[in-house]
Amino acid sequence: MSHAVETYQSELVELTHKLTVEKHGHTALITINHPPANTWDRDSLIGLKLLIEHLNRDDDIYALVITGQGDKFFSAGADLKLFADGDKARARDMARRFGEAFEALRDFRGVSIAAINGYAMGGGLECALACDIRIAASQAQLALPEASVGLLPCAGGTQALAWLVGEGWAKRMILCGERVDAQTALRIGLVEQVVENGEACSTALRLAAKVARQSPVAVRAIKPLIQGARERAPNCWLSEERERFIDLFDADDTREGVNAFLEKREPQWHNK
Repeated sequence: MSHAVETYQSELVELTHKLTVEKHGHTALITINHPPANTWDRDSLIGLKLLIEHLNRDDDIYALVITGQGDKFFSAGADLKLFADGDKARARDMARRFGEAFEALRDFRGVSIAAINGYAMGGGLECALACDIRIAASQAQLALPEASVGLLPCAGGTQALAWLVGEGWAKRMILCGERVDAQTALRIGLVEQVVENGEACSTALRLAAKVARQSPVAVRAIKPLIQGARERAPNCWLSEERERFIDLFDADDTREGVNAFLEKREPQWHNK
């Protein structure tokens, strides 16, 4: 474990022990470590947001993988005991914490991959939805069951799910409470790959390693363009695409990438 990752751990420890982070090359591996179901609470959500802020400032990190501890749960979402007394102020605070954490994950400047090793329920699925890519173990089960207990997905679930799978499947999963298995999730576009049980994390790490071949500066410019179509029609981004292409010529990595190709060698990225 690098000094940088040790620093992340030391600064997070005051907030939570329910997240662990390891560095694999240019990839940060985040593990939700809150057995038995890897649920989220206030401290772990604050911790995730803080960790993403650290990773965004680390020029040596190009990608992150997030997974769940153990072989059964990615994450079961929020612990419903937090809401049992009907405290509206607590509910408001938790909704804000969920939103801030998963929006930080969504806006991570590199590539984020969810390694869904088991059940991804409620806020657990919303965490995966905030990632750029989702890889699921064959045993994975995915659902947004909030309406069955009188609640609703409040961390981007109603928006991100509909964007990925279409309105019909989003309504089946949210309004009808339909749980989908890994193969169904693959078929409807909720995940990009299904792998054997126990292989989600290693597969995600191998995919994340491929990100190191790409210019991190270019990735940082490209990702908002892809995601921007959620907010505006694709044609609205065409002029922006051209401008960001030109802006890349201010980056050292652009000159390095072009010259490395011409010189038939591997580029040495500096994330600048």
